[in-house]
Amino acid sequence: MARYMLRRVGQAALVVAGVVVVTFVVMRLVPGDPAVTYAGPRASAQQLERVREELGLDRPIAAQLWDYLTSLVRGDWGTSLHTRQDVLSDISTAFPASLSLVGTAMLIAVLAGVPLGLLAARLRRSPADTAVRLSSMLAVSCPVFLLALIAQNVFATQLGWLPVAGEYDPALDSTSPLRVYTGLTVVDALLTGNWPVLSSALGHLVLPSLAMAAYPTGVVAQMTRAALIEEMTQNHARLERALGFSKWQVLTRFSLRPGFGPVLALLALVFAFSLVNAFLVESIFNWPGLGRYAADSIRSSDAPAIAGVTIAVALAYVLLNLLVDLAQAALDPRVRLT
Repeated sequence: MARYMLRRVGQAALVVAGVVVVTFVVMRLVPGDPAVTYAGPRASAQQLERVREELGLDRPIAAQLWDYLTSLVRGDWGTSLHTRQDVLSDISTAFPASLSLVGTAMLIAVLAGVPLGLLAARLRRSPADTAVRLSSMLAVSCPVFLLALIAQNVFATQLGWLPVAGEYDPALDSTSPLRVYTGLTVVDALLTGNWPVLSSALGHLVLPSLAMAAYPTGVVAQMTRAALIEEMTQNHARLERALGFSKWQVLTRFSLRPGFGPVLALLALVFAFSLVNAFLVESIFNWPGLGRYAADSIRSSDAPAIAGVTIAVALAYVLLNLLVDLAQAALDPRVRLT
């Protein structure tokens, strides 16, 4: 297991290094002058030259790449051209909001998708199986921004059951100010016993998280169904049936654990996909997360911020994928041989 962990950590480090190099190269290939963006279109030639020296743009490409790598290791991810703040500081502020949104969506996907896939595998070729497959296909194919707009219009605007937008009621900043420890509003409200903010945050979290959960729920349901059906064809399943275990017992007691490995691997990919595409939902619900920060950075051609978001998402994906690999190895020892 230790050898497997070291191999996976080494592979993860290589992936992160590759992402950093590719990001740096793409930043240099994007049209436009970062110095002009930083100093403004009316800056003089002397001001632009000073900004280029300050940003290190006057140095050779190899030296710029080395400075970029060493700066990332030191925690210096550059300065955002549109916020004029440290990129890592901006990301650290925005990332918890996105993490709470995407994390809640993934939790909903697991809690709903796994039982649905289990039910479809148990009742294969039945009307229930058909209903699960059709509903999961609909959830996967429907654009997330369309679901977000429909949910906002129906449940917030017309029915008034849930808040329209935001992370929580801004009026609570004066009546019940929240002390920030983790940056996760729900967690901080729980830790400090701030019940008004907790209630408001949970209410604001419902619609965007449900909109984002549709795609991963459909994918998890389909993958769980396929993995369990595959496990039911294995020799151990036939032996367990011959020993008198029911089909439901074989599925839940003996097939679910090895069959959950592919689902775990899929969750890492879906998490990264959801994190990247969160800007659609965050823009609609005015959610102060990483997606909205990335969208603002793209609109302002903020290369350091865009690169920072890219690296942050890559780090999150690699770390989650590493944890999934370790979890798979713990669930199924055969994985350690790959």
